[in-house]
Amino acid sequence: MQFDVIVVGGGHAGIEASVAAARLGARTALVLPNPDKIGVMPCNPAIGGPGKSQLVYEIVALGGVMGRLADDTAIHARTLNASKGPAVQSLRVQNERDGYATAARGLIEATDGVSIVRAEVASLTVEDGRVAGVETADGRSLRAPSVVLCTGTFLAGVVWYGKQQRPAGRQGEPPARHLSASLRATGHAMMRFKTGTPPRIRSDSVDFGVLQEVPADDPPRSFTGRPGPRVTESPTWITRTTPETHALIAANLEASAMYGGDIEGRGPRYCPSIEDKVVRFADRDHHLLFVEPDGVDTSEVYLQGFSSSMPPILQDDMIRTLPGFERAVIQRYAYAVEYDALDPTHLAVTLMSRRLPGLFSAGQINGTSGYEEAAAQGLVAGVNAARHAAGQELVTLRRDQGYLGVLLDDLVRWGIDEPYRMLTSRNEYRLLHRQDNAAERLTAVGHAWGLVDAATVAEVEASAGRVGREVERLGRVRQGADTGAKMLCRPGADHASVTAVVGGPEEALSRDEIERVETLVRYASYIERTRRHLEGRVEFEGMSLSEVDYGRVASLSAEGREVLLRHVPLTLGAAQRLRGVRDSDVTALLVHLKTREGASTRAVSRETSAG
Repeated sequence: MQFDVIVVGGGHAGIEASVAAARLGARTALVLPNPDKIGVMPCNPAIGGPGKSQLVYEIVALGGVMGRLADDTAIHARTLNASKGPAVQSLRVQNERDGYATAARGLIEATDGVSIVRAEVASLTVEDGRVAGVETADGRSLRAPSVVLCTGTFLAGVVWYGKQQRPAGRQGEPPARHLSASLRATGHAMMRFKTGTPPRIRSDSVDFGVLQEVPADDPPRSFTGRPGPRVTESPTWITRTTPETHALIAANLEASAMYGGDIEGRGPRYCPSIEDKVVRFADRDHHLLFVEPDGVDTSEVYLQGFSSSMPPILQDDMIRTLPGFERAVIQRYAYAVEYDALDPTHLAVTLMSRRLPGLFSAGQINGTSGYEEAAAQGLVAGVNAARHAAGQELVTLRRDQGYLGVLLDDLVRWGIDEPYRMLTSRNEYRLLHRQDNAAERLTAVGHAWGLVDAATVAEVEASAGRVGREVERLGRVRQGADTGAKMLCRPGADHASVTAVVGGPEEALSRDEIERVETLVRYASYIERTRRHLEGRVEFEGMSLSEVDYGRVASLSAEGREVLLRHVPLTLGAAQRLRGVRDSDVTALLVHLKTREGASTRAVSRETSAG
């Protein structure tokens, strides 16, 4: 069977990759053992959150589909960090778990050019040093010049319930048994990582009356500007651990697969298990837990913050120490999953392998953790797989363009030693890369990639024009005595007052446009300072280090020289981002480059004079 692109895996990365490739005209095969598992949310059925919502808004701007699926199946939406600055404000949408999977499969089936192939991929086919397709476990050969691996936690996956383990990619699904060996055989280094999921509790066994209710935003926000029909149908709630919870866990740590020494893989530091929290934060007498529904019409709630690898019998006792859960019944127990991942430093920022041309990868196979990180990578990998198959130049996003660029740069340039999770703190330009301006930043890029139509670009440009003109108008008004406009810049100004000020008589602004104006005016000095810093960094990105002999660079620290020799960064900007390279090392490199440039200029001048 001949295709242009083969996508292996139907999770969030695989969905974006297959849809993007097909929309660019590639004949695309989406290969997975069970099509019913397309779009399944094995962890929390929610999209967004700090650092993650910014990725989803960027996916939408670039022409991806996660934001649309999230909005269409939303049952609760809330802006996190609403009392803080715009750089860290983040939308989080709770989804109908089963509805999301149904919508995702429907989208795949409705996308022209995507063929679903039911199979387990066993190995890569390599010809003349390039990928040429895959072989399935049942002996079939699928041919394509581009292959995208989106295997999630399935590579040599093992799930753990306490000391009990069994081969699985996630609960109830067999692992990918053979593909890791094929990757090693083609020169790819592998790592062993671990993640986990909390228990699901029967809703009718929880006393919601004693829990703190968290209402949805009213009016609700959305990733696409079109909130779904059920977005306000369910609240979420908060409970907390107790000293009794902590004592029970501490007394039984040896029963945990993680703390008992059975799991070798590294877990995500920023998404710790409840055992990790009790050990690492022993001074705390409680930890907040978020009680979230798996759907309006389902019988389960999800206990965010309570992932565990304790045995089931202990999980029952642990749950019943929580307020509101004294008689709770676990419907599905928490478990840990251990799996193989690729070393992402073997990838280019296009997500094509440096070891095997034509091979792309996205999601947890690259060492990341989270739906949003996976989808963002899947979009880039799918676009480039289609371009590679068509013989076109590959594309990417730079770090200065947005969170997706930061994600790619962090993975490829620095590498990882634990599952990578996107955080707002990882982005030094987060004030410029807000979720509210993602469309303005990246819609034109999505159009250049072939995923966004001209009409959408025109709409975004028109909106940016209205916002820009209003910012200019307010700037003129502020020079006068208009106290309302001056009030706009006061940090404590309420939204209703701001709305009364923004919007001149010439044109009406939408709610989102008004808030963008407010941000641009109120934070103008901070935004300008960050922009100047970014412009300096962009200059560094153009300074090549390709011919630099680090042994001849004066004043380099020993650690900095070692890191530079190990990673061999292409530019000064890339060198600046390496862990272990100090500011003084960057200065030394800059002086060296300027001195070398000056010497070269003088040499050319002498030759010209002599001639």
